[in-house]
Amino acid sequence: MLGMPASVLERSPFDNFVIPGLLLLAFFGLLPLMVLFGLLKQPQWRWGYRLTPFRSLHASWSFSLYIGFGLIIWILVQTYMMDAVSVIHVLYTSLGLLIQIVTLLPAVQRYFMLDGCAERS
Repeated sequence: MLGMPASVLERSPFDNFVIPGLLLLAFFGLLPLMVLFGLLKQPQWRWGYRLTPFRSLHASWSFSLYIGFGLIIWILVQTYMMDAVSVIHVLYTSLGLLIQIVTLLPAVQRYFMLDGCAERS
């Protein structure tokens, strides 16, 4: 739909943009919306604490850190597969770094610190 030629995928395991598009939708569309909900409402996600080593912080805090890492990794792999770097790659890599920086700020960590962290581990 965007008019990108399939030739940009020649160094990738994909023949077309369907699978990468679905992965982008899931990991950088739906998952960040779920994490945003978790950051705002801080629900009791017992399953979330199985996916994080940071037991003293709300699981959504960890997931925001994971999304930052994931975005950087996605862009690095994409630039390798495309054998090119454009401004959009730099912007999204910077966004991933910004997500990580904000997530790791001491004030943000204090805000998501759990009072009863022992009951969630």
